[in-house]
Amino acid sequence: KETEGGVEFSVEGENDAQITLGLLENTEYSVYVNGNSIGKMSTNLGGKLNLSVELSGNGAISVKVEK
Repeated sequence: KETEGGVEFSVEGENDAQITLGLLENTEYSVYVNGNSIGKMSTNLGGKLNLSVELSGNGAISVKVEK
């Protein structure tokens, strides 16, 4: 789900996931995994935001990235 203020999606799998998102360049975003804040992250000059999500085969994990 994409909104003006960010994106929200779910991830599932057996192993941990490395995720790269294409967002606005040089922008700070708040990142939430399963509703818990994992802090603020900034995009680089190309607008890329990289994050890792720990998965253990327990079903879908929700990820929310807000401006």
